[in-house]
Amino acid sequence: MTITYEWRGDFDNTAVNALHVAGLNRQASNVDWLGQVHRHRLVAEAARQARTAKCKWLHVDFEDDLQPFYFDACGFQPTAAGLIAL
Repeated sequence: MTITYEWRGDFDNTAVNALHVAGLNRQASNVDWLGQVHRHRLVAEAARQARTAKCKWLHVDFEDDLQPFYFDACGFQPTAAGLIAL
């Protein structure tokens, strides 16, 4: 699977929430879309720099409640890993 990132320009949460109401027939909400985009862009930039540096893998640690963001939105795959506290 290939994930492509594109930036559409400035927007605010009110505009995106209105788009979801009008275009997707959803109820109005107070979702922080801009915050989500900024977090997503951080991961995209980290991936870009890792590829530029010829890294083979990009690893991320996160709390369980963030699984949908990292697995679904960013394309990370679940793995088994080990950790030793030093």
